[in-house]
Amino acid sequence: MLKQIEGSAAVAESIALCRPEVVCAYPITPQTHIVEGLGEMVKDGRLSPCEFINVESEFGALSVAIGSSAAGARTYTATSSQGLLFMAEAVYNAAGLGLPIVMTVGNRAIGAPINIWNDHSDSMSMRDAGWIQLYAETNQEAADLHIQAFRLAEELSCPVMVCMDGFILTHAYERVDIPTQEQVDTYLPRFEPRQVLDPAEPVSIGAMVGPEAFMEVRYLAHYKQLRALERIPQLADEFKAGFGRDSGGLIRSYRFEDAETIIVALGSLNGTVKDVVDEMRDAGVKIGCVSIVSFRPFPLAPLRAALERAKRVVVLEKSLAVGLGGIVSDGVRKSLSGIVLKGYTVIAGLGGRAITRSSLRQLFERAGRDELEAVTFLDLRTELVDRELERERHARRTGPTAEALLRDIGTVASRID
Repeated sequence: MLKQIEGSAAVAESIALCRPEVVCAYPITPQTHIVEGLGEMVKDGRLSPCEFINVESEFGALSVAIGSSAAGARTYTATSSQGLLFMAEAVYNAAGLGLPIVMTVGNRAIGAPINIWNDHSDSMSMRDAGWIQLYAETNQEAADLHIQAFRLAEELSCPVMVCMDGFILTHAYERVDIPTQEQVDTYLPRFEPRQVLDPAEPVSIGAMVGPEAFMEVRYLAHYKQLRALERIPQLADEFKAGFGRDSGGLIRSYRFEDAETIIVALGSLNGTVKDVVDEMRDAGVKIGCVSIVSFRPFPLAPLRAALERAKRVVVLEKSLAVGLGGIVSDGVRKSLSGIVLKGYTVIAGLGGRAITRSSLRQLFERAGRDELEAVTFLDLRTELVDRELERERHARRTGPTAEALLRDIGTVASRID
């Protein structure tokens, strides 16, 4: 059924159709509307049987999810930003225990300074925890990916994060096709856990493992991710057959066949990139783009096939590896091992800074002339940076950097009471 609906509400409806038995979450902007919606459905009986568990923190939310999943319940939670960091220990535990939890991450910057707007620094910080990470470009895809995520998690007994850009998607109203319960039931079978705590057949879950077997445990987690490289496109094909639309997969390519310059990005940014690609194609420029849906496991082979005929690749990242540059770029470089082409990393949109079509077009034109540096910061206000560095050269006690920059631009920090 087509609905004009907020992204968070669409995701909540799709999750409810997956018949979770336990939902637990602690509210943090911008994921709050998702779990609020699920809580309302549990309260009024639309989602039943399901227990909505109120917890005291994000760490508590994922800890409860670990317990309920280990007890054999289909389990869901959600978080954002600092909330994901607060549950970091439990994030690693869930993956190490091989529990098929599905979690939405409403992507948001990590402080300090405090910032509630979108970038990918939160989920990127957990990239090696052992969770599958899927990134949605649109609200339709966000809703669809959650349905596929439950199937994938339960087949592999491995947790899955579905990452959707905070505010840009979570709070945006779009037309979304919400499937029927019959469609979801046909696609997603009844949950049959691979491991379960059962008093009739007692086992230990999460026992201490020493050097004699720890490497093998980690290897098997790695092996599950390699299996996911096969299952993700297969499940996307099955989803298309049952629901009538393309959604998910490992990567999606756009106007790339004869492209000399290809842009690689994750998430909602790809919509703007496609608009600029269309504009430049109309002007005769051979340019295309590739959207990475599955960041973990990383799609090395499909990405190589999509990029190997280009002259240059520009990786647009909404996160920063401080002291290094790109995070996604490392995977892209590995996928292109042995292939000689020019590669550029562009850091953009940190803390929710707008990424405009005009800025992207200028960037892509410079890339086509090979005028970019190896690492470029899109729309960086260099005058602010230079002013702060000048202060540091002339005074020992310059005060907090963030507040100094705000004074320079005539803004004060928001007050939180």
